[in-house]
Amino acid sequence: MSKTPKLDELLITIVSGSDDISDILFIPGKLPQAEVNGVLETPAVEWPARPDDTAVIEQFAREIIGDNRKLQQDMVEHGACDCSYSLQDYCRFRVNIYRERGFHAIVLRLLKPMLPTIDGMHFPPVFYEVIKERNGITFVTGASGTGKTTTLAALLNEINLTRKVHIITLEDPVEFLYTHAQATISQRELGRDFFTFADGMRSALRQAPKVVLVGEIRDRESMEIALNASETGLMVYSTLHTIGAGQTINRILGMFQKDEERQVRERLASSLRYVIGQRLVPLKKGGRLLVTEVMGHNLRTQEAIALGENDIRRLSEIIEVGKHAGWHTFEQSLLQAYESDLITEETTLIYATNKPAMIRMLDMCTRPRQFSGHNQVRQTGMRHPLPGLSV
Repeated sequence: MSKTPKLDELLITIVSGSDDISDILFIPGKLPQAEVNGVLETPAVEWPARPDDTAVIEQFAREIIGDNRKLQQDMVEHGACDCSYSLQDYCRFRVNIYRERGFHAIVLRLLKPMLPTIDGMHFPPVFYEVIKERNGITFVTGASGTGKTTTLAALLNEINLTRKVHIITLEDPVEFLYTHAQATISQRELGRDFFTFADGMRSALRQAPKVVLVGEIRDRESMEIALNASETGLMVYSTLHTIGAGQTINRILGMFQKDEERQVRERLASSLRYVIGQRLVPLKKGGRLLVTEVMGHNLRTQEAIALGENDIRRLSEIIEVGKHAGWHTFEQSLLQAYESDLITEETTLIYATNKPAMIRMLDMCTRPRQFSGHNQVRQTGMRHPLPGLSV
């Protein structure tokens, strides 16, 4: 089935209306919405029906799904499906179509046309240390829409440009399109090239890779195979919908039985290389800022993972004192942004993982600060921003 020109024309009009669009939403009962810097707006486009007329969205959904049996089956069995959609020579989208009150709804994530780079994303220097690892497993974590896929693409792009290795990606769907450089890259898409991440991982072990990217580890089976791969000499990169290193460890442990916890902790302690956490926070002058948390591996992190955290070994404290290696917590990143006058005091507290610690850090801050609830201002100097943030 051919694409509907009306859909393509509509998408081009919406995308061309702003440089900061991340998502386009077609939801029954509403005019089309575009997310711009984290805020939904109604773009100025001609919609061919009333907002409560679901027929247009139903038609768009059918056009995108086409005759793809996997997508049709996912809609029947799960009420949702994921795919990609391209506007030839213009842009690409990652698409989720789902059922909402019995009708179709569509969310399209705009994919950037250019491959991201570590320098181009203004990532801190520690990201170059991340790609030096030759085995083990590294997780990029955060909520949906915080740029985890973009960060992974920047890491893989750097490996592609600098190392003569075979890289296999397992994605749902394929988002960034790589060209072979120093590395050789095989990009495989769920539903078209393999049917479960666990199946894709098993196959990858027989395809002579040195680096494997798993778009998302969703279950125990996939995690087990990913850990096995990392233990047998491969470098595995993946994502989890967690916030912070501690929550990431707990999420992984939660995929296994309680009586397996000790063994899984020991495996993680030896194979985990980095956990990179991400959040997007609002800038004072509009737009959003990427703040990160980075934890690497050393004897202290291995001990905390293997034995569990307690009063004398906490991952957040270990990360803080790993500053010399480029490690940093969300609180340290937020404080840097606050001291650079990029974000407000309120934002630092809202997005902090450890709010009591954030309050203490703000109390010690050398930047002039407006205290909440009254007009007392502490007049002091302002520090220079440190690396570790990406604007």
